[in-house]
Amino acid sequence: MLPSTIPIPLPGGLHGPLPRFVSVGQRFSTEALDSIDAVVATEFKKFADVDLSGKSVAIGVGSRGIKQLAPVVRAVIHELKGAGAEPFIIPAMGSHGGGAAEGQTAVLASYGITEAAMGVPIKSSLDVVELARIEKDVPVYCDKFAHEADYIVMCNRVKPHTDFRATHESGLIKMLAIGMAKHAGATAIHFHGFAHFSTLLPAAAKAFLDNAKVLFGVALLENSNEDLRHVELVAPTDFFTRDAALLENAKAAIPRLLFDNIDVLIIDQIGKDISGAGLDPNVTGRTPSGEAGFDSGPPIGRIVIRDLTDVTEGNATGLGVADVTTQRLVGKVNWTKVYVNIVTAGVLEGAKLPIVADTDRDAIGIAIRGCPGVNTDTARIVRIKNTLEITTVWASEALIAGVEAHPDQEILSDPFNIAFDGAGALTGTVM
Repeated sequence: MLPSTIPIPLPGGLHGPLPRFVSVGQRFSTEALDSIDAVVATEFKKFADVDLSGKSVAIGVGSRGIKQLAPVVRAVIHELKGAGAEPFIIPAMGSHGGGAAEGQTAVLASYGITEAAMGVPIKSSLDVVELARIEKDVPVYCDKFAHEADYIVMCNRVKPHTDFRATHESGLIKMLAIGMAKHAGATAIHFHGFAHFSTLLPAAAKAFLDNAKVLFGVALLENSNEDLRHVELVAPTDFFTRDAALLENAKAAIPRLLFDNIDVLIIDQIGKDISGAGLDPNVTGRTPSGEAGFDSGPPIGRIVIRDLTDVTEGNATGLGVADVTTQRLVGKVNWTKVYVNIVTAGVLEGAKLPIVADTDRDAIGIAIRGCPGVNTDTARIVRIKNTLEITTVWASEALIAGVEAHPDQEILSDPFNIAFDGAGALTGTVM
C-alpha cells in the first residue's frame, strides 16, 4: 500500500517562488443547435417509410461524457414511440462501468439516463451473440438484447480517438465494432493492439451491419463548450462515408491549447467522463499507446494531475501519462475499474503511477524541477480544469507576450498570485 505521506527532504526544499498568473480566454467556434428536438424530428423523417409499428428497438448508448446526450436519447425515443415502436436502452460501452452490467447501468444514470427519466426500460447485460468472424479470426459480437430486438439504433459522438489515427476513429464504426459488442468484443479487438484498429474496426463494423438489423445511427458533433453543433441520423448504407466525413469535421474543430511552449501543465481533473483516455491526448500530445499523430499541440515538459472527477467513480485510466500526481487523487482510485479498462485495452502504460506528491504545492515544485534549465519564477505554466474545458485557462506571466500576439487568445484578468490553503492544496477555480 502506498504510504499516505512521502517526504522528499531535498536540500533547499521543493518550493521556489512561483510566477504570477493571468486568466486567458481561448476562442473556438461556439456554433450550436437551437433545438435538439427539432433536428432529431427532421432527421427522423428520413426513415418514414420504415414500418415501426409494434417493433422493438434497442438504443445503444455509450459511456462518453457527452453533455447533451440525455436530451438526444430522449428525442430519439419520442420519435420512435410516435412511429409506434417499442424502444428500450442498452449500455453500449465495451468494458466500461467496471466491465459489469450494474456498473454500466450506473454510468448511464450518472448522465441522467434512467428508466424514469427516459420513459423506457434499460436492459443491461454482458451477454453477447457472435455474428461473424473477420481477419485474424476475430469474432464480431452483438449485445444479446439488441440482437433479439427488431431493430438497433446507436447514439455516439464522432471525434478523434485518443490512441490511434485512421479513417474511422471514435464514432459510428467504433460503436458497432466495440460498444455494441460489450466486454467480449472490446477484448477481442483490443487483443491485437491499436496498430490494427484501422483495419479491424471497419471490418468488424461491416460484419455487424451485414448480420444485424441496424435502423440508423445517431452521430453527434460538439463545439468547444460541449454543446451539440450537429446531430445526424445516418442510415446503415451511409455509415462509412458519413463517419469518415464527420471525423474530418470534428478534427478541424477540436479545441487545443494555443500556446507555443509549456513547461508545466497543471490539470485539475481527469476522468472517463472527460475522455476515454482520462485526459485527451489531442490536447496534451501524450498517449499511452505510443501511436503517432498527436503532436499538433504545443510541446509540454511536465504534466501534473491533481484530482479525479466525481463521475469517473475512481477510474483513473490515463494517469500513467502524467509525471506527477497527488495523494488526494491516489486515495480516490478504484484500481479494479482502472485495471479492467486498461487490461482490456492492452495499453498498460495508461495505469502506471507517476511520482505522488503529498500536496499540490509539492507536485508543482517537483514538476518544475523536472524541467531542465527552468527557474521556478519564470516557468511557463498553464493550469486547466480538464482537457474538455479549455476556453478559459490560467497562464503564467512568461506566456503573456505569446497570448497578446495570438488572434484567438485574450487576457481576461490582471496578474495575480496563485494561492494554496493550509494543506497545500491549490485554491481558486479555472472559470
